[in-house]
Amino acid sequence: MSVDERLNALRGTAPRKPHNARTLAALAANPGCRRRTLLDAAGIDKGQIAQGLGVRISIGQMSSIAIARGKGFEAKVKADGCAELLRLLREHIGLPVAEVHYHDLNPADTDDRITSRLRRSQRALQASAESNEPTGTLFDHPILQLTVNGVQVRIEPDLIAFKLGNQFFIVEIKSFAILDGTANSGKVAGAAQQSAVYVLAMREMLQTAGLDPDMVSDQVVLVCPKDFSNHPVAELLDVRKQLATLKRQLDRMESVESLLRLLPPDLSFDPRLDAAGRPTRDPQELAAAVYQVTARYSPECLDACELGGVCRAEASGMVPVLGRVVREDLGGIDSIKEAVELATGLREPDAGQQQVADLLRRAYGMRETALGAVR
Repeated sequence: MSVDERLNALRGTAPRKPHNARTLAALAANPGCRRRTLLDAAGIDKGQIAQGLGVRISIGQMSSIAIARGKGFEAKVKADGCAELLRLLREHIGLPVAEVHYHDLNPADTDDRITSRLRRSQRALQASAESNEPTGTLFDHPILQLTVNGVQVRIEPDLIAFKLGNQFFIVEIKSFAILDGTANSGKVAGAAQQSAVYVLAMREMLQTAGLDPDMVSDQVVLVCPKDFSNHPVAELLDVRKQLATLKRQLDRMESVESLLRLLPPDLSFDPRLDAAGRPTRDPQELAAAVYQVTARYSPECLDACELGGVCRAEASGMVPVLGRVVREDLGGIDSIKEAVELATGLREPDAGQQQVADLLRRAYGMRETALGAVR
């Protein structure tokens, strides 16, 4: 059975959930999590798994008002062949754009299968890269592909790739506001991480075609509404740091093929959805399947993964719930109970634990001294 066939078997009858930049950025931020690696590679909806296990999720949940606002803002920026975006590129970014061509890579009257869209995007972007035409071109709805864990992952970004001269720019349209020249730092950081995924995927595509990957700029155009209006403004984001981090973390990941060898051949994460899309599989049976693949939980997972609550419950009483820094400092110690016993002298350290035990006892001594000073 091929890798793709095995991944399809893991997913079962549930529809495939494609990757996007957010899921890839979150996966790369926790490269040691085998559970997320396999579920994402198989296109499994982690939200459905959490629902089947009776765990509430908040990741990716947006109000209908926020969704409508975002779609309305994007439609305004892209209206009339992206006339508003062209103005932003001229006035805010200072790009010498006289006129542009607009190319929608997912028109409604063509084959919309993802493989067809991918080939169409590759042909158009590669032809543009090889062209010396000075007129700019805006490519809307491109399908990109990135190698993750040895598997080709297709990304369906909602972005625009802008070609001017011999340089491509990623244009990322976001609905969070820039207030008095400042935006929410967390949202900007998230946009930079997602944009780095797009830049890396486009560079990989050009390199595979024998073209210069550096044609894709590491300066990303971020378009957001200004203040409380729906009036768009644009800023340049430097994503070199995010690119370096992303490449380093992707290189650290285990291959999907090697992970599949560790699993029983009949393992399936199929939630067995009913006609209304609700999981019907026995929760204990589903949990037993999920727990056969190890997770690497940290508190940050609650804001980045639909299974964060599931993995937190699984890790209750264990060192990882205290955070990544503590987990690294207490390497070799699994449970919080064991750490407390080592700190208080109730347990003698095993071979290899002496350095950590000394650290814990010093910390405990400092705690007792501080508490004694305020009594």
